Order: sequence, then C-alpha cells, then structure tokens
Amino acid sequence: MHQVIDDAAGRNAADEFHAFFEQHYAGLARLAHLLTGDADGADDLAADALLALWDRWDRVRAAEHPAAYARGVVANMARSRIRSAVRERRRVTLFWSGQSENTEDPDIPAVVDVQEALRGLPFRKRACVVLRHAFDLSEKDTAHTLGISVGTVKSQTSKGMAELQRLLGPQPALERIQMSVADARGQ
Repeated sequence: MHQVIDDAAGRNAADEFHAFFEQHYAGLARLAHLLTGDADGADDLAADALLALWDRWDRVRAAEHPAAYARGVVANMARSRIRSAVRERRRVTLFWSGQSENTEDPDIPAVVDVQEALRGLPFRKRACVVLRHAFDLSEKDTAHTLGISVGTVKSQTSKGMAELQRLLGPQPALERIQMSVADARGQ
C-alpha cells in the first residue's frame, strides 16, 4: 500500500516540478544572462539551477515564494561562475598578457552598451539593478531573492543606477538603461 502512495506522491511532485519548470525556465535563463553577460551559458546555468531545485523540490515547493527561491539559486550560481571566470582570466592573463577580449557585435548597440556597463558593476549592485529594472521585482522581492535587507536593495540599486549613468553618459541614461535592459530581457 505504501508503494502505491509513494508512486502517486512522486508523480504529483514530478508534475508540479514540470509545471514550475515550464513557467519559470525562460525567466531564470534571462536572469542568468543578465547577471553573467553570457548568453550561451545562461541556459546551462538555468538548467543547473533547476536541477538543484529538483534535488530539493520538497523544500522548494514548501517555500513561501518558490520563484524567488529559484531566482536566489540562479543568483548564487551566477556569482560562483563569475568568480570562477575571474580566477580563470587571471591565470590566463599570467600566460598571455596583451590579448584583448572581443565581444560579438549584437543587433542592438544600446543593449551591448548596457550589458557591458552591467558587467562592470560589482555583483550585488548588478543583481539589484537587474532584478529591480529588468524583472520589475519589488524591493521586498529583490531582498528576498538575494537574501539581503530592503535597505541594502535600495542603496545598491541607487548606487548601481548612478554608476550605470556615469558609465553610459549624460544622455537620458535612466530611460536608455530601462529600455536596453527590457530589450535584453526579451532576448
């Protein structure tokens, strides 16, 4: 009898996870892309995050905000990948100094400018700006996703936007940032 109940519960959990995956995968991949600046690796990062979520699905589905929990996992994995990439770049630089890093020339120059400027921000500022302006999360939801206080979200978002405006020039930077981030979000 327990086997029948366990099989039904397992199917129910799998169905719930499948629905969660279908609903949130694209958004998690966009978040990963905006946080890391790596379009190709964003899908892999989102898939890795969802695999980690499946391993803890009982805990995730019991969470008050499963989508925020998932965004937090993506943010943490992105931070780890960025740190790893920085360490790797430093090692490579020791051997091949003087080589410049080329960026592909995408269709929308403004998006490229904003993505480059975002990559220049420290991770927490970047995460706050992306979650607030690209994903339209409230300060409270952003704080919950990143595991920080609302006050920290406010200050990091404000400082991040000011730095982006400085990097992108005096043109109506806020509109340019919001428009470019929204365009990148749709990619």
